[in-house]
Amino acid sequence: MPELLPLFLNVTGRQVVLVGGGRVAAAKLRQLLAVGARVRVIAPEISNDLEEVARPFQGRDRGAESPAPQLNLTYRPFAPSDLDDAWLVVAAATPEANREVAHAAEQRRLFVNAVDDPANASAYLSGVVRRDGVTIAISTSGDAPALTALLREAIERLLPHDLRVWMDAARRQRIIWRRERIPMDDRKPLLLDALNDLYAPTAEPAAHADNTFAHVPWLSAPEDSWL
Repeated sequence: MPELLPLFLNVTGRQVVLVGGGRVAAAKLRQLLAVGARVRVIAPEISNDLEEVARPFQGRDRGAESPAPQLNLTYRPFAPSDLDDAWLVVAAATPEANREVAHAAEQRRLFVNAVDDPANASAYLSGVVRRDGVTIAISTSGDAPALTALLREAIERLLPHDLRVWMDAARRQRIIWRRERIPMDDRKPLLLDALNDLYAPTAEPAAHADNTFAHVPWLSAPEDSWL
């Protein structure tokens, strides 16, 4: 497996083609809609799971594409021309269909996430932790999705519950750094001081009501180990 480039994509308002209508496709559809992608689903049949995800976003006319701009359902097999306006492709159908989709995407220089088929995938939808403006993605390059899920759960437990307060402090610090042209090498200790101040006895009660600062081990790690 080649080394992967970690990357976050802004797909809000951009067309993503999802091929497949089963339970796995439903999970992928939920992820894509949650981040504002415009999704076109291509499948001969749509499962109850996918219909449940799609229902708030599209009309119930089975014979036509949905008029809703964020989601279109197309009830037929995949055709390569379906990718003509796509920014990203997700293949969540049968192995044979996934290979066809992957080949068509490769011909158009489009990245494709082929579910449970790393050999035909050029992109991977990772395990994701989202909290208070922080997004953390975990990938095992498609080789061990169960481990990805375990790592996601572990990271969720590691992060402080008052992360929103941390984010507010970091944003304030960034404004100061830019205004005062603080060198990059000096920023980490200043940020750590600002976070420590959140839990000082004089801090506002709401800022440290759920103090998990001391339980995050990397904050007290040696200077040269902090990334």
